[in-house]
Amino acid sequence: AVIGATVPTGFEVTAAAEVQEKLGSASRISKDRGKIYFAVPARRLPQVHRLRSVDNLFVVVQEFKDYQFKENKEDALKDLEDLVKKLPWTDPLKVWELNNSLKKKKTKRKKHNLQSTASKEKLNDDGEEERTDQKDASGQEDCAQTAEPASGQDTEETQGVVSRNGDDDNEQPEAKDELHASSGGETKAGDGKKGEGDVKVLKFRVTCNRAGDKHSFTSNEAARDFGGAVQEHFQWKADMTNFDVEVLLNIHNNEVVVGIALTEESLHRRNITHFGPTTLRSTLAYGMLRLCDPQPTDIIVDPMCGTGAIPIEGAMEWPSCYHIAGDNNPQAVKRAANNICSLLKKNENKESSTSSGIPLDIIQWDICNLPLRTGSVDIIVTDMPFGKRIGSKKKNWDLYPACLMEMGRICTPGTGRAVLLTQDKKCFAKALSRMGHIWRKNQTVWVNVGGLHAAVYLLKRTWERAEEKRSFW
Repeated sequence: AVIGATVPTGFEVTAAAEVQEKLGSASRISKDRGKIYFAVPARRLPQVHRLRSVDNLFVVVQEFKDYQFKENKEDALKDLEDLVKKLPWTDPLKVWELNNSLKKKKTKRKKHNLQSTASKEKLNDDGEEERTDQKDASGQEDCAQTAEPASGQDTEETQGVVSRNGDDDNEQPEAKDELHASSGGETKAGDGKKGEGDVKVLKFRVTCNRAGDKHSFTSNEAARDFGGAVQEHFQWKADMTNFDVEVLLNIHNNEVVVGIALTEESLHRRNITHFGPTTLRSTLAYGMLRLCDPQPTDIIVDPMCGTGAIPIEGAMEWPSCYHIAGDNNPQAVKRAANNICSLLKKNENKESSTSSGIPLDIIQWDICNLPLRTGSVDIIVTDMPFGKRIGSKKKNWDLYPACLMEMGRICTPGTGRAVLLTQDKKCFAKALSRMGHIWRKNQTVWVNVGGLHAAVYLLKRTWERAEEKRSFW
């Protein structure tokens, strides 16, 4: 099967490297940012779901690298309708069915575990997580900046999803030109006949993501007409919210990909049960950690950990390193501690688990005066305040250089490295220019954090000794 995966924008290469390492498959990075494609045997689907850098998965029905759209709107939409009958649906639908059977097994196991360990607190946590997940199910991947602006109604709907999720750090709603048109079907997804008696009629919807300014139609119109043709072809039933199958129509300039979704909600919602105002996606946290190439026995510190997304991801994926998380906000430290407790409980519930905890500690501290020995830390990975939801741009002018100085003090000269995420790029560049004697910029990854244009900087620690106190400006 050819699998498509949406990944945090900017981390396509990181995701491709993970696919190569864990599945042995080469990936193709799409021109449409935030997507990669790779081929795997269908039996390896469970491993695909265990990838840490991907948000959503879909099986590709067919891909057109240079689709010629007619200039006339009616003709262009008619072509999309006619396309439905020509597409090779059979194998992708088999993959979808196989994926569903795996999901059912997992749900049964989950229910069994919940019943056996159901304490009031645990149920509350799960209930909270479940509600957020359901809301997240309708969230789609980012569209490129060339996308046509969404109508007021679309933007409002997207805002609702984004603000309730609390996914990304300092997440702001991004206008997207996407719309769901829906139609649904039966248990054997390719029969094309109405269900009779014991045969369940499947429900489905079409989700269209469109980017580019050369199209004569909107995503609304494409989803509606394509969805109508799919409904006619399979005799499926329309349902926007309670659907069994989600057909994806991704249009990026002249590139068209038709796929079937394999994930109901994004895979990034895996470790966090207690959300803060700026909780970072686990997939983005993984990408940042991978960028600094952690080695066994490395000490990894997140000095501004918020709800703990980065250190928790680090402790799960790099258990042979030691992770220290801290924040100056007592509420954030409490949330991070609760997230760690939820994770430990989850690990205890896994069958035949002899889990002895995770290599992670959390502490409340002052970022400018860390209780850590000089040169004792190998890696620093953190999400710095953007100055939007937390802090302010004005405060960042003092905070950033002070942070970089203190991080330089605790980081091992010569071998230490830091991966820092911020949207306040101007302030960061100025602070870094003042700290050039202790930090060298190695790489910049441009990322999209909930519609905000942010950057992840990989810094290397120089051999120079950091001064204890220094006038910055």
